[in-house]
Amino acid sequence: MMETDLDAAADRPSAGRLDDSIVAPTFGQALRFWSRLGWISFGGPAGQIGIMHAELVERRHWVDEATFLHGLNYCMLLPGPEAMQLATYLGWRLHGMRGGIVAGALFVLPATVLLALLSWIYLRYGQLPMVAGVLFGLQAAVLGIIVHALVRIGRRVLRTPLAIAIALLALLAIAWWRWPFPSIVLAAGVLGWLAWRLRPQWLPQPAAHGTVDAVALRSASDSRPISQRVSSALVIASVCVLLWWLPLLGVRVWLGADSTAWAMGVFFSKAALVTLGGAYAVLPYVAQQAVEVHGWLTPEQMLVGLGLAETTPGPLILVLEFVGFVGGWQHPDLASPLASALLGATVTVWATFLPSFLFVLPMAPWIQRLRERPALNAALTGITAAVVGVIANLALWFGWALLREANPLRAAFICALALLAWLALTRRVNVLWVVLAAAGCGALVQPWMPG
Repeated sequence: MMETDLDAAADRPSAGRLDDSIVAPTFGQALRFWSRLGWISFGGPAGQIGIMHAELVERRHWVDEATFLHGLNYCMLLPGPEAMQLATYLGWRLHGMRGGIVAGALFVLPATVLLALLSWIYLRYGQLPMVAGVLFGLQAAVLGIIVHALVRIGRRVLRTPLAIAIALLALLAIAWWRWPFPSIVLAAGVLGWLAWRLRPQWLPQPAAHGTVDAVALRSASDSRPISQRVSSALVIASVCVLLWWLPLLGVRVWLGADSTAWAMGVFFSKAALVTLGGAYAVLPYVAQQAVEVHGWLTPEQMLVGLGLAETTPGPLILVLEFVGFVGGWQHPDLASPLASALLGATVTVWATFLPSFLFVLPMAPWIQRLRERPALNAALTGITAAVVGVIANLALWFGWALLREANPLRAAFICALALLAWLALTRRVNVLWVVLAAAGCGALVQPWMPG
């Protein structure tokens, strides 16, 4: 087994070779794989990461196990969609900067096109009885999906009295005290850090986020002088920041500071910085701001968007594209509602995903040892516990939105379908089939369902 190093060139690291079975693909071969992955990456982060492991490590032997686990470990530390960031990191490992950009972009591009089409169908034809029935079934199923996520994450995270206390405090903070999500993340991280300093026995052992083995650390090393590495990272980071903000500032110059598109660009840029814990963690923050503060859409529409996002490949956080599309349609900046919707969706996708390249590409040679720091792991433990409380609030908020004005028959159907969706997911039925079945049930019962 040979130890590998990155090539000296900043934008051209080698794929690495830890044993004779590792194969270095050409850029064309990798491009074909990343293009295909964007269309088949169903199943949420777990499913998407599983597909990449099966294809890249086990089947194609392009990446060794240690490199894959190293990339997964540090992507879990970052805000944003970890599966997309992992694809970006692995693309970077294989073919440098161009590999990372292509892998990350193609991971989300097919889903953005599909979700824009589904969003248009919803807004254009959502009032038709058949479509309304499908959407009704989707809303009920999404409630069950959120409850399943709450139970699954809670079982894994709430392993100590401290974690339970932080989760309850987070629920009270967001539901009763109306704290913004970034403040909850910061406070939970501080509580985790204080526990590490004052009462380390209150923290789970071993740490929930694990460690990176020595082989992975060696394979991610960079032999260049530190001054060159710092200079390269700063240049890449500066380019990413400019690419992130220049188009958004262009929207402001074009449409004005009071435009919907500019407000979306600023808001979703902030949201991209606090998405620790995945899509379900940031959804309450987005729902609170997009629904109650900005008025871009309703709670019922938010549920529809989450259901549509579950039916497409790519990261679940693409539900934010639906928010941008619907918000642009209902609060247009342009003469055409469709053009405004597409602008809102584009701005939202740009502000949501461009920061992921900023987090991965400049930092890839540097982050391999972050997971060895117990203070950081303790802060992440606190944040992860708070996420459980935030998701609980999301379930309560959506449930109230669905049931508050429903008649008894409609409420009973919503509860029954949500329960069936939850039971199916506990038995490991693929979420895509759960969503499609619920949509079909909604369409079947809609003609006999009073409003």
